[in-house]
Amino acid sequence: MNQPSKNRKQEDLLKRPFRFLVNWRVFPRYELISYVLMYASVPMLAYGIQTYTTDVIRIIILTVLTMYSGFFAALIWNDITDVDIDAVVHPNRPITRGKISSKKFFAIALIFSAMTFIFAFLVSIWCLMVVGMAALFVTFHNKFLKKTIKIPAYSEIFTPIQWVVVAIFGFVAIWAVIPQATDLALTLPLLGTISTNGSEVQNMILLVLFTYFADNAHDLPEGIHDVEGDRKLGVKTYATSFGIKNAAFISFLMFLISGILGILLFIQTILSFVFLIPFICIWIYILHWSYKLVKADKRDMKELGTLVGRKGFDYFLISYNLIFLDILLQLINHHFNIL
Repeated sequence: MNQPSKNRKQEDLLKRPFRFLVNWRVFPRYELISYVLMYASVPMLAYGIQTYTTDVIRIIILTVLTMYSGFFAALIWNDITDVDIDAVVHPNRPITRGKISSKKFFAIALIFSAMTFIFAFLVSIWCLMVVGMAALFVTFHNKFLKKTIKIPAYSEIFTPIQWVVVAIFGFVAIWAVIPQATDLALTLPLLGTISTNGSEVQNMILLVLFTYFADNAHDLPEGIHDVEGDRKLGVKTYATSFGIKNAAFISFLMFLISGILGILLFIQTILSFVFLIPFICIWIYILHWSYKLVKADKRDMKELGTLVGRKGFDYFLISYNLIFLDILLQLINHHFNIL
């Protein structure tokens, strides 16, 4: 075998893991880009409209890398722990169709998890603690709790915590490294000091609540689609606990609450009213689709649930992207006095 052939084979081997990660699930390109904007938006919101130093830019980049690594790690762990559910409702997932073994997928999950911890540590010890606590909860939740705890809707009540970490991490990163105020300060052994003020804590809580309700609202319609597999394996979702009609109505209420919280976020924070209008438009759009799910016949709800779940997740992502674009344009104006 000549040298060029060997090189080509080696290149193919190197490309296979990347090809697998790209094709393992269907990720629209806009979604992969949206995650970058989403993860960057939180530290930007926490820092405010002022001159960006190299430290701020470093924090933003490391936040994106931490959250992106954690995103893939969480999805892979979910595929590993939910393989019995996926065999019923998602037979095309990589493990269930034999594309990859659980052992190999476990190794990939460990790599992404290690990257998450390393990037978080490079931001601050406080951030490492945040992802460490989140990882412990997600591990026990996915592996044990959601299949054993019999509290009604337990699984979907706690699943959004994985996304809530995004809202917390960015604020903690700024508070720990470049605090904007010292009205409130907390010092712990080994972790050092984290400083902020009451209004910033309020802003973080608003973003956390918006994240929780917006993400949970889109989870419920997908739970309607997966109701048979979840019920068979004893997973407590809103659909398995209260029925698919009630789950659809609860989802509608959550979309409603998330929109109100989103409007308050624009009013209470540095965000401008320019992007509040498109936010309200996409909120009304998803409320329309969610209401259609509430009024649909039971025989149509599973298929429609998948569609509403997808649109609801887009609403969730786009809302964060609007926050990013709002702050970015304000920063451009701040530096160049365009307006």
